[in-house]
Amino acid sequence: MGEPTREPTLYRAVFAHVEFRALFAAHTVSTAGDQFARVALTVLVYRDTGSPAWAAVAYALTFLPDLVGGPLLAGLADRYPRRAVMICSDLARALLVAAMAVPGLPWPAVCALVVLLQLAGAPAVPARTALLPHILPGPAFRAGAAALSTVSQAAQVAGFAAGGLLVVLVGTSGVLLLDAASFAVSAALVARWVRDRPVPAATGGATARPGWWTSLVAGAGLVRRDRRLLALLGFAALSAFHISGEALAVPLADQQGGGPVAAGLLFAAYPAGCALASLVVATRPERTQLRALPVLAAVTSLPLIACAPRPGLAALVVLFALAGAASAYHAIASPTFALWTPDACRGQVYGLAITTLKLAQGLGVAAAGLAAERLAAHQVVAVAGVLGLLAAAGVTALWRHSGAVAPASGAAGAADSGAADSGAAGSGAAGS
Repeated sequence: MGEPTREPTLYRAVFAHVEFRALFAAHTVSTAGDQFARVALTVLVYRDTGSPAWAAVAYALTFLPDLVGGPLLAGLADRYPRRAVMICSDLARALLVAAMAVPGLPWPAVCALVVLLQLAGAPAVPARTALLPHILPGPAFRAGAAALSTVSQAAQVAGFAAGGLLVVLVGTSGVLLLDAASFAVSAALVARWVRDRPVPAATGGATARPGWWTSLVAGAGLVRRDRRLLALLGFAALSAFHISGEALAVPLADQQGGGPVAAGLLFAAYPAGCALASLVVATRPERTQLRALPVLAAVTSLPLIACAPRPGLAALVVLFALAGAASAYHAIASPTFALWTPDACRGQVYGLAITTLKLAQGLGVAAAGLAAERLAAHQVVAVAGVLGLLAAAGVTALWRHSGAVAPASGAAGAADSGAADSGAAGSGAAGS
């Protein structure tokens, strides 16, 4: 069990890996294409139904299937070669999106295809995350995960911004075909540049893998028994409180007498702060990251509490950017969770983590919206900040008692050891 690294990881070393460059490019292309499609689908359903409610339902359907697909389909990344899982997922999504582009397709059929599309994509992220430590062993994995997370946020913002313009230029069917092409390109990049690796060996020296349901229950049991993983899930669930500002960006902008531009600034401030800070945080020595994790998780709530006196728009943008910067603790928690999970079940367990995060965010958005029916939007955000600070204190207590930051030979060292083991399993390579 080795000492945690004390040297920062440079991004030029991460991008020196051909396989990582291929994953990065594939992820960027497909994420941007996906955002184009979300805009086009919303426009398509609204045009055909004239109903804002059904348009909102169509948009929600691009997220909701992950709550089911995450736990049930993430295990494919542990049963089949992870490269093959990513390629098949991309090709299936390319075909489904192309089917949506058929002119005159009834909107209920479009919604059904959206559900299938999201289910087809459910194994892709766990497969990529489970494969990444083999491509980037040791501390480089954290920097690589942060780079993928940052480009994901940037591609989402760019995709949303350009999606409307593309709908005007090439129509909804044209945008959907562009999305289908993006998935095809992603599959081609992975197939061409990412090396194939065998299915990870079953844990405990077993010759055969347990059944699907048994694997799902075993993955949940692993998290329940390991207080380190349980604490990391708790840090992810804190998003339920932090997302209140984004959930109420439109009414907050309205309070300031602003319109869509003001709301757009508030929407962009959080991911912008998070993206920039994540790039810095992920290159710090691992011991530093683990010690900073609970501090940043708590600090994320403080700018939200500062919304209580109803600050002006400029101050709100700064506060949201600061909250986003502190939320860079996800760039620590997510790769740590992956590294501390056995390789044989990493896809399944990481899928559970993704589901926890998305469920927390969904509940947080719903709770903030309901609370804003009775309280002013800035008051709701401030209350969410207070609750988030209290919740962070509870999760931090669990984190401290888990031994995750034990000195020298403790669990922090185990992370490096696990990463080294993962790298050895894919030794020809040297993956949030």
